[in-house]
Amino acid sequence: MNLETYISERVTQIDSALDRYLPMAERLPASLHQAMRYSVFAGGKRIRPLLMIAACEAVGGSIKSVLPAACAIEMIHTYSLIHDDLPAMDDDDYRRGRLTNHKIFGEATAILAGDALLTQAFLLLAGVDPDSAISAADRLRVLQIIATAAGSLGMVGGQVVDMESETKSVELPVVEYIHTHKTGALILASLQTGAILGNADSQVFAALTRYGECAGLAFQIADDILDIVGEQALLGKDVGSDVQRGKATYPALLGLTESRRRAAELRDMAIDALVPLGSEAEPLRALVSFIVDRSR
Repeated sequence: MNLETYISERVTQIDSALDRYLPMAERLPASLHQAMRYSVFAGGKRIRPLLMIAACEAVGGSIKSVLPAACAIEMIHTYSLIHDDLPAMDDDDYRRGRLTNHKIFGEATAILAGDALLTQAFLLLAGVDPDSAISAADRLRVLQIIATAAGSLGMVGGQVVDMESETKSVELPVVEYIHTHKTGALILASLQTGAILGNADSQVFAALTRYGECAGLAFQIADDILDIVGEQALLGKDVGSDVQRGKATYPALLGLTESRRRAAELRDMAIDALVPLGSEAEPLRALVSFIVDRSR
C-alpha cells in the first residue's frame, strides 16, 4: 500500500470533519473559538485519529461511524498540547512551527481554549446520530475508555509524574509509566475505540489492544530520540528541550542506541500483534513503522 496516499486521503477527511465539528471562528466568543481553531489546524500529524480509523476499517467498520470519535481524540490531544506549552508546565514558545497558543492569545484564553476542546470532544462522543448503527452500550464503552485515558489514570496522570520527575534520577519503570500514560494512553484508546466502533470480536480487540500498547510506547521513545537528533525546521519546535529541563526519557536513561533498539522492538511487537487481522491491517503495519522511523 501507499502510506502517503492513505494518510493524505484520511487526513483530508479528518480535517473536513474537524472544521464542521468546531464552532466557527466568528461565533461569539470569537477569541475563544479562534484560539481553539488555531491549535487544531496548526498542522498536526493526526496520528491518533489515523490509528482509530485504520483500526475500525481493519475490522470491517466504516469511516463514517468512527469519524466523530476520531475528531474527538484529536481535540483531546490538542487541548493537552495547549496546556503542556503553558509557562506553568513546559513553557514552550513554538509548536508545529508556529507560536504556541498562549503566545498569540494569552495564557487565560489558551487555558480556556484547552478546556473548551476537551468539553467539545465529549460532546461529540456523547452525540446521538439517529442513522448510526452504534449501540448505546458501545457508545458508553467508548466514553469510559477515552475518559479514563484522558484523566488522572491516563494522560493527565502521566503529565504529573513527568513534571515531578524533572531533574531527578529515576528508574526505567518510572520513565515507562510516564510514556505509557502521558502519550500511550490516548494512542491505546484510539485503537480500542476503533475496534469497538468497527464491531471487533474479543480476539481482535485484544490484538488491537496489544498493538496500541506497543505503538504508544514506541511513539514516545521516537519522540525522545527526535528531541536529541531531530531538526528544528522539521519538528517545528525547539530541539534539546527535554535535556535542558532534565526530563525523564529513554535516551537520558539508556542512551540513543538502546532507545532505538527498544523502539524498533516495540514496532515489531506491534506488527506481530496484527496477525489475526490479516491483510486488512496493512495500514496499521505501515503506520507503526512510520511512527518509529519519522523525522518529525
